[in-house]
Amino acid sequence: MRAIMMRMFGRPRGLLGRLGGRIMGRSNAGWGIEVSDLLQVAPTDRVLEVGFGSGVVIDHLSKLAGAGMVVGIDASPEMLTQARARNMSAIRGGGVDLRHGSVEQLPFDDNSFDKALAINSMQAWPDAVAGLGEIRRVLKPGGLVALGFTPYSGQNKNGVAEMLNAAGFAGAGMVKGPGRNFCVFAPKP
Repeated sequence: MRAIMMRMFGRPRGLLGRLGGRIMGRSNAGWGIEVSDLLQVAPTDRVLEVGFGSGVVIDHLSKLAGAGMVVGIDASPEMLTQARARNMSAIRGGGVDLRHGSVEQLPFDDNSFDKALAINSMQAWPDAVAGLGEIRRVLKPGGLVALGFTPYSGQNKNGVAEMLNAAGFAGAGMVKGPGRNFCVFAPKP
């Protein structure tokens, strides 16, 4: 059963992955938008979303950073296809760049982004601390990361701040959302 769930939701692949992407797009959208709003994205910000799924939050971010740049990376080719279809206009306009790849090896220069976020994806990363370290590397000094989770993620809120600290972030805080949703955020010193 775990293998089926990972194929649908963790690292979506094939028909089950495409279905999982549609489900996640609906179930994560509201909280993902709330988390992105917590980042207080400015119009000229460069924002990175790791594990963008079907691209719902990317669409919202592209409106917030209309004169900036929104970049996303996802390990699932199926999610890349769905997100590109959803955000085709912003991609053609040059404000959105979506790529296939892994959080453990982000293909971006150091200090490239003002803000970064991941919604319900960290629990599927092979090495969360390594992934957070890569996010820290690509954030500008003073840049902010936000990690949002719903109960469907299975992520326990205990230990997330410690993982951020282990990756070099400082001053982690938590925001409780509706139900059992939560967001942990931290600045890059």
